[in-house]
Amino acid sequence: MEEDIKPIDPEVTLYEQVIRALKNVYDPEIPVNIFELGLIYEVNIDEMNDVRILMTLTSPACPAAQEIPGDIKSKVEPIPGVQAVQVEVTFDPPWDKDMMIDEAKLELGFM
Repeated sequence: MEEDIKPIDPEVTLYEQVIRALKNVYDPEIPVNIFELGLIYEVNIDEMNDVRILMTLTSPACPAAQEIPGDIKSKVEPIPGVQAVQVEVTFDPPWDKDMMIDEAKLELGFM
């Protein structure tokens, strides 16, 4: 279920709002969001509220390689206060199932 993006709450930082948005992005082949899968390596927000996200994919041959970065942008750009979103994909270091949070490992049968 997708969380609604609400006006900026002084109790919720822009960083936290970006993380919430990332938790609404899924790899179409895996029923776990990309944040809990460990695909997000960095989220940086500069003084102008430009958001830079460094991420990876489960494999270089991931069929959703073009879809996921676009989905990230469409979820993060509408957050009030965000000026621009840049998504960069890297494979260094390569993704490994140990990057997943325990709940994701449990859901996918790795625990």
